[in-house]
Amino acid sequence: MKQASLLIDQFVKESLRVKAKFFEENKALIAQTAATIAHGLRDGRKVLFFGNGGSAADSQHMAAELVGRFGPDRAPLAGIALTTDTSILTALGNDYGYEKVFSRQIEALGQAGDTAIGISTSGNSPSVLQALDAARAKDLFTVGFTGETGGKMLDRAEVLFRVPSSQTPRIQETHLLLGHILCDLVDRELFPEIYPTD
Repeated sequence: MKQASLLIDQFVKESLRVKAKFFEENKALIAQTAATIAHGLRDGRKVLFFGNGGSAADSQHMAAELVGRFGPDRAPLAGIALTTDTSILTALGNDYGYEKVFSRQIEALGQAGDTAIGISTSGNSPSVLQALDAARAKDLFTVGFTGETGGKMLDRAEVLFRVPSSQTPRIQETHLLLGHILCDLVDRELFPEIYPTD
């Protein structure tokens, strides 16, 4: 029991350290990114999310925050997770190879001015990399969530958020908070009337 208690303290301390460092270093970029996403949504564009495993779950989580609501009730926002349609995913994986499961959807659904958010803790997921390439080719605003090295996502996205850790759980925890903060800032930009000013 004592060992478990020490481990819990260690996990929490490291998670807080990683988050504090990341958000201190990226405040301005996060605010700019939220403003760009909000501008696209205001103009009738959408946000496309994609990733694998835990990053797929984060994609679905963030899309739900936009389509549903993040805080106070407001009009729905256009967010789509490209990780949810099993018929599309299995057809593309079978016919084109798994690395195409997101890029083909970007080619079908993406429009100039949309935002594409690719999530990969390693920065090396071929399906995420190809989707970012497809998004850039179609003039989408591209955003990457990854870990400390950036992996092969370096230079693949206009904005790349690199969490200063090599531990997947710590990276994912920070990605989730980053997603929540972006959703909150977008809401406040688009619906200032529902948020208190003080």
